Amino acid sequence: MSIKKALVIIPTYNELENIEKTIIEVFKNLKSVKNWNCGILVVDDTSPDKTYELVKKLQKKFSKLELLINKKKAGLGGAYLKGMEYAFGKLKADLVFQFDADLSHDPTKIPLFFEKIDQGADLVLGSRYISGGSIPADWGLHRKFLSVVGNLVVRTVLTNFSVSDWTTGYRAVTKKVYQAVHKELAGDQFSGYTFQIGLLNKTVRKGFSIAEIPFHFKDRTFGKSKIGPEYIKNTLEYIMKVRLQDLLKSRILKFVIVGGIGALTQLTTLQGWRTIFPYQLAFFLAIEGAVLMNFILSNLWTFSDRKLKPTQYPAKFLQFNLASGGSILIQQAIAFLGETFVGLFALFTLPIINLNIDTGMMYAVGGILIGMFWNFFAYNKFIWKKKK
Repeated sequence: MSIKKALVIIPTYNELENIEKTIIEVFKNLKSVKNWNCGILVVDDTSPDKTYELVKKLQKKFSKLELLINKKKAGLGGAYLKGMEYAFGKLKADLVFQFDADLSHDPTKIPLFFEKIDQGADLVLGSRYISGGSIPADWGLHRKFLSVVGNLVVRTVLTNFSVSDWTTGYRAVTKKVYQAVHKELAGDQFSGYTFQIGLLNKTVRKGFSIAEIPFHFKDRTFGKSKIGPEYIKNTLEYIMKVRLQDLLKSRILKFVIVGGIGALTQLTTLQGWRTIFPYQLAFFLAIEGAVLMNFILSNLWTFSDRKLKPTQYPAKFLQFNLASGGSILIQQAIAFLGETFVGLFALFTLPIINLNIDTGMMYAVGGILIGMFWNFFAYNKFIWKKKK
C-alpha cells in the first residue's frame, strides 16, 4: 500500500522574523507522524521583506520544504487556494494543512489531526471554543469580544451549531473536500479571511465529516496581525448573503408565496365568474381555480425536487383537493368553537386605520395559520412524499 502525502501550507507576507522558527517547529512535530509522507509548502505573496529568500536558503536544510511564490499579493484565501491547487496537483498531495506563519497555531497538535483523518474525518478543525481550547488571556476586552461574539454571530446566522469554531484558520483539508468546493471559492469575495468561513460552510453543506481538536491560540510575537476592519464587513456580507439565499430557496417561503398567488387568483376570478354564474357556483369555480393554480405551482416550484409524473396527476390532484378542503374545515371548526365557547367581542381598536380587532378576526387568523400548517403537512407527507 502506497504511503499518502500531506503538506502543511504556510501562507506568508512579511514573515521574515517568524518563518524559520515556524518551519523548524512544524518539521519537528511531523517526525512523530507515522504512515504519511509529510512536508511543508510555503506560499509567499512576494513579500517586500523577502521572506521567500530565507525560505530558499532553508530548502538546502530541509529536503521536504517546498516554495510557491505569487507574483502579486493574493490575500489569505487566494494564497491558500493557489497553495492547495499546487499541492494537490503538481505535488500529488492527499491532505493539506492550513497553518499560520507566526506560530499562533500549536504545532504539537498536528499528530492529532492525522489521527482524526485516519479515523475517517474529511476536514479537521483546530478549535478555540471547545473544552481544552482557548484564546489569549492577555487580549484586550474588545478583541475577545470580536472573537467570541463574532464566532457566535456566524453560527447563529448560518443556523449551524454543530461546529464550534467557524473562524479558525488551523485546519486539515482532504483532497476530496478541496475538489468538491474549490470552484465555488473563486473570486475576490474569498480572497481574504472570508475564505475560512466560505470553505467550511460549503464543506458542511455537502455533507462531509468534520472533526474538531482543541488548541490554545497564541498571539504573534513579531509583526502585526493582518486582520483589518474589512474582515468584519466581508464576513457579515457573506453570511447574510448565504442566509438570504437559503431563505429564498426555502420550501416554506415558496409555499407561502404560492398560497398568496392562489388567494389572489381566487379573488380576481371570482369577480369574473359572478358575471356569468350564480354566486355559489362562481365561488366554487374560483376556489377550484385557485386550487388548480396552487397544485401546478407546487409541483413546478415548491416541490420541484419531488416533481410528480404525468400519470400521477389525476390521483394527486384529487388528494390535493381533499387536503385543501381539510384546511377549510379546520378554519370553520376553529371559528365555530371560538364563537360557541369563547364568544364574539371586541378586543381593541387601531384608531390610525380605524380598524376594530375582535375575537372573530382572531379566530379567522388562527384558523388560516393552522390550516396552512395542515396544508404544508399534507402536501409534504402525502402528495409530494420524499423519495426513499
